[in-house]
Order: sequence, then structure tokens, then C-alpha cells
Amino acid sequence: MSCIFIFFFFFFFEGSYTKVIPSSIINSTVPLSYETYIVHVEKPAHVRTETLTDEDHWNYYRSFLPTHQLSSGDQRLLYSYRSVISGFAARLTRDEVKAIENLPGVLHAVPDRKLFLHTTHVSDFLDLSPRTCFMRETNFGKGAVIGVLDTGIFPSHPSFKDSGISHPPSAKWKGHCDFKPTVCNNKLVGAKSFNHGTHKDLPFDDDGHGTHTASVAAGWLVRNADVLGNARGTASGVAPGAHLSVYKVCHAGEGCLASDVLAGIDQAIADGVDVLSISIGARTVPFYDDAVAVGTLAAVERGIFVSSSAGNAGPGRATVQNDAPWMLTVGATGMDRAIRATVRLGSGEELNGESAYQPVGFTSILLPIVYPGARGGSRAKTCSDGSLTRLNIKGMIVLCHTGGTNTSVEKGAVVVRAGGVAMILVNEEERRSTIESGAHVLPTAQVGYSEGQRIVVYATSTANPTATILFKGTMYGTSPAPAVASFSGRGPSRLNEGIVKPDIVGPGVNIVAAWPFPVGPPALEAGNATLATFNVASGTSASAAVLAGTAALLKNSHPDWSPAVIKSAMMTTADVLDREGKAIADETLADAGYFAVGSGHVNPTRANDPGLVYDLRPEDYVTYLCGLGYTDKQVSVISRRAVECSLLDAMTAEELNYPSISVAMGSNMEKTVMRTARNVGEMEAVYSVQIRAPEGVEVSVYPEKLGFSEMNQNMSYNVYFSTGEVGGRRGGVAQGQLRWVSNKHVVKSSLLISFV
Repeated sequence: MSCIFIFFFFFFFEGSYTKVIPSSIINSTVPLSYETYIVHVEKPAHVRTETLTDEDHWNYYRSFLPTHQLSSGDQRLLYSYRSVISGFAARLTRDEVKAIENLPGVLHAVPDRKLFLHTTHVSDFLDLSPRTCFMRETNFGKGAVIGVLDTGIFPSHPSFKDSGISHPPSAKWKGHCDFKPTVCNNKLVGAKSFNHGTHKDLPFDDDGHGTHTASVAAGWLVRNADVLGNARGTASGVAPGAHLSVYKVCHAGEGCLASDVLAGIDQAIADGVDVLSISIGARTVPFYDDAVAVGTLAAVERGIFVSSSAGNAGPGRATVQNDAPWMLTVGATGMDRAIRATVRLGSGEELNGESAYQPVGFTSILLPIVYPGARGGSRAKTCSDGSLTRLNIKGMIVLCHTGGTNTSVEKGAVVVRAGGVAMILVNEEERRSTIESGAHVLPTAQVGYSEGQRIVVYATSTANPTATILFKGTMYGTSPAPAVASFSGRGPSRLNEGIVKPDIVGPGVNIVAAWPFPVGPPALEAGNATLATFNVASGTSASAAVLAGTAALLKNSHPDWSPAVIKSAMMTTADVLDREGKAIADETLADAGYFAVGSGHVNPTRANDPGLVYDLRPEDYVTYLCGLGYTDKQVSVISRRAVECSLLDAMTAEELNYPSISVAMGSNMEKTVMRTARNVGEMEAVYSVQIRAPEGVEVSVYPEKLGFSEMNQNMSYNVYFSTGEVGGRRGGVAQGQLRWVSNKHVVKSSLLISFV
């Protein structure tokens, strides 16, 4: 009976389309320009969509499309989505899209857009060595499946061996490996590529980014790993026992298309992943136009935890990306390790920098410095391609700046081709003290902004400036640590200032992990293209992968925890002080603040026993979306079901049961927000409130004590805020903290006041 209904349903829509589309569009002799659009439609009425086959979905979505074929012979319908959205991706002209948007059942159409990648000591820094009780309690993440949306994977890398790992439970895991059967194993249990609606290319990594992030999240233990002989140790993912399923949605030279990303999330949901690691983003757009936001809400509703990168557009204000409240938004910090390279100037002054390439026997003799930037021109200053060809730099140390059109390692290749023997790389002002230990192709020292300015002054004010580089190897215990990286995306969120974003920070600077290509000088040699190795890389991509691995561990330890509860456990137990007991600093060495660190730096062991947690139901996000002022259609696009906001109690971002609290306050204003905490600690526990009020704001809490008598018991409390005259503080913020303290647990919530 349902098949008969579906037939007539499709027939009806095909007929309605031919009546709507103007004949001038169909018969036009003007060359047509086709683009990919993501089209959101209502679900078919009176049909249980879970009973529909893939072919049923394809036929239903085709009913919205023009019937004539593309002159190129390419298919129109690229993707038929099942879970992430109710809709499809197709090649259409602008006129066709306008006609489609007028059809009954069509909610919204948005052009496909390009997203961008956000690109070992981590386990030791987070106290995750195999010997710890926490790792034994979580069984190293065994059984959990982490889905990685990225550039693919280099499957034969030793980080992806499956020693001691059994296959994931067949009742749960439905994924497939597109490599040869002998390539995948019990570690790599799924691999698929998505490219313009096709799956023709295999998900081999042609960039390195995907291999790196996958191994950070769940790479197996590899002893004596190093980068060009430095940072030697055991390379391990955060959850080394977890399985990996890789979805290649980003391609060299093409970037990451939103339609491919949606298809990857759709497949990950169908496969049965437990955690998604997504290190992809772009400029902020409303959630209904954001493929990552829409797709991940579908994943979270199915119990999948989503760890996403905050983006690498910092340190400017409001640069955070992936800021939907259902995702964990992760910023990046540095660790207490440096691969030291010290610049010794002819004046005798020594200035510390870093480099992963530490050549043995590099001369201690002072060499002449050449500074291309002294003659003006940003391309020469940043040692961009072709900018040094007219300079005589043979046998010299070349002074270059970060930035420009090429990477730090690529600048070294430019210097080598021009005859330079070494490079001093100077941070631009916005990078300040965040130094990346690149696997350079020639002797190099990258220095911070203040150190770099001293070198520039010396080079431009001395008649015959000279220098050398002293390579001192890997050093541990450096400070400050952790410290927020300059590139890490900062709040506030442009879309929801009632929620503090990023949520949390984790290691993301100079992370040693698997790499599919040779690095350093061997990268310049022919015949090394297939030499897998390790590389040091930085970015919120790495920190998001760290938190994805952490989520897999917590999910193993607490299989009944929802994604919101796992997020809460991480946020309320995060460290707000560095290793020296000081406030976590940023790249300027000043207090980083909540818009940089969120709730603090992840502490996996404490997150395993948080005491109290804050949960959210999927329907809470729907009422929150209504509270943003979105139309019924826009909320329906995101939630994949028909929504009438007038029938719901719309919820503001401030009212969401979030682990942090952010409110906007004007002069002489009072405001109350409520939170509901769940007891996941001791069966009987009493928590007392402690408040550090933001400056200029009075804060009180009622009740002041929460007495729990059983596990999973919920108790609510109100937080009251009041202000006097705001005056000159308008446009600024004030920070505080609320703590619930028992005889065993301290449960922290950030308090952020925005003065309006």
C-alpha cells in the first residue's frame, strides 16, 4: 500500500514541477551555468521515512528536479540525504532554483560552499599514559568508533595497526571500507570518499591533515616516534584502543564542499559511529545555511558526540567557528615542550626560538644576515615564491616573516632555491609568542614577535649583521603551559552571545602525529614520496581531535551519558589555571579570558568523575532555535521536521541548560537564569555554592545548597544577577565563576556578563 502511495506522490510532484518551470528556462539557447545547491524539503506526508529504501529517497528527491538531462551528461542529483537533512544536493541553474523554491514542500535552497580545514607529548601532558587508572577504567577507548571527517587517511601508517584490538560489535557497526579488504583492519574499520556526488576515488590522504587528526584522536602506540630525530617518544592517540572510520570530504586543490561534508555526516550516522571529529569550518552563517551545524544536530540527536574545531582565524574578536550549542567547540593551546633553536646575533645577544629540524654539526660560525623586507614589499618580507630571485643571498641566513601566501616550511624551500643556507622566521605581531616548531627543509629558527623585532632592528641598524643558530634539542617543562595559541578562534559567537564559545581548549600547538609524506630536507629529495613518517603540526584541528578521543574514553566509561552530559563533564572539570597556578595566558602572555579558553583546559581524568552534570534534550535545541528569532521554515530546515514556534515555549540562549552561563546586562537591570544539575557522583551528597561575582555585578544563588539522596537525581537552582549604572563599561564584559562544592567534587561554571 505504501509503495502505491509513494508512486502517486512522486507523480504529483513531477507534474507540479513542469507546470511551474517557465518554458523559457527549459528551451533557452543561452549556455546555462550549473552550480551545486543543497535543497531542504519537507518529509513525505503520511509515510514513515525510516521504511523508505535508498531508491525511494532518490525517487522522491528527483520529483523536485527538472526532467531534462544536463548537456554534459553529468547527473543532476548528487546526494540523497537520509539523516542529516530532509533534502538533497543537485546541480541547478539559478533560475531553476527559483522555480524549485516555489514548489510545495520545498523549505530552503542554499548554494554549496567551500569549507576549510583547521589545521608525542599530548598523552603525557594530559596524564593519559597507559599506566593511569583512568586509562584502565576507560579500557583505552576499546569498542568506541570515532568518525573523522577530513582529507582521508594513509592506512598503512604504523599508527593504524590493530594489535590487540578486536572488531567493533557487529550489532552496532554497519560501516564499510572502500579500500581493499587487506588494507582496513580492526583499527581502521571504515573508509569512504565523497567528491561531487561520486565515490570513485579511494579515501587515501593527499594532504596529510586527515592522517594527522585521525592519529591524534585514536592512533595506536608507536614507540620511538620522532620528527627528524626530535620530540622522540611513544606516539599515541588519546584513545588508542578506539576504532576509526574515515570520511574523506576534503580534496587537495578543491577544499571541502558543504554537500560532501553533509554526505559524510549522513554516512557516519548510518554506519553507527560514537564520536565525530570535525576540523572543518568557514565564516559564520546562520545555522540554517551552515551544513556542519545542520548535519551535526542530526548526529547529536542520535547520541553521537561531536567535537569541532574553533577555527584558526584568531586572535581577533568574534572569530570562533562551529559555535552551535550542540557541538563541543574546541580552541587550541600549547604544551610545556619546546624544540629549541636559539639565534645568536653578532652582538652576542641570544634569542630563543624553535624548529623541529635540528641539523647535527650546523656551523657555530657567524654568517651574514640578509633581510629582504628591508627594501620594502610584502612578498619579499614574507619570502613568497619568486620574491628572492633577484637577491644575492648565497651562503647567507635569510630573515623572513610569517604570513603571506605560503607556509612557513614553503618559505624555507624558497630560501633554499635562492641559495640561502639558513632562515630566521619572525612571527607577525598577531602571532606574538605562539611559535610553531616546523619540520623545516633547512636550518631554521622561528622566533616570537618581540624577539623577532630585536633581530630586525639589529639587522637593519648594523653595518654587517651576522648570526648563527644553536640547536639545543627537545626541552620539557617550559612555561607558560598551557597557553592559548594566537590562531585559536575567539568569542563571542556572532550568532548566540548567550552561550560562551569556545567551550573548552586542548593541546593544538606542535602536535606530533602520523604523516603520509616525508618532512624536512627529505621532502625535497626525489624518490621519497611514499615514505610515511611523523610530523609536527598546529591548529584547532588537532585540539578537536584530542577532545574527540577524550569523548570516546568517557563514552566507554559511561555508556549511558548523552552528548550533552559528556560535554558538561568536560567543561565543569576543566582547568582554569596553568601548571604554575596562574590564569591561563594567551599569545600576549596576559590572562586569556573566557572568549579564548571557554571553561578552561580539558582534564580527562576529572571529567570521568564530574560529580554534577547539565543535560539537554534534543527538543531543547528546537525551542532554542525558535528563541533565536528564526522562522518556522528555518527551524524546520535545521531540525528536519515541521516546527511551529508559536506552539512552543521559545527559549533564549541564556536559558539553555548549558554548563556555562552568559547573560547580557544593562544599567540597573535584574535577571534570573535557571540551571538543572544531575547527580552522577556519590549517591548521597551535599553541594554548597561558592560565587566569584563578575566586577560590577551582584550575584546570588538559591538554594545555596543542593542535597542529593540518589544517583541521577535532578535538582534546579536559580542564579540572580543585578547591576547598577553600567556607564563606560557598555560594550565590555566581566568574568566570574560559580562553583558547587562537595566533600569530593568541585563543579565549575563560567559566568560571563556582557554590558549592553
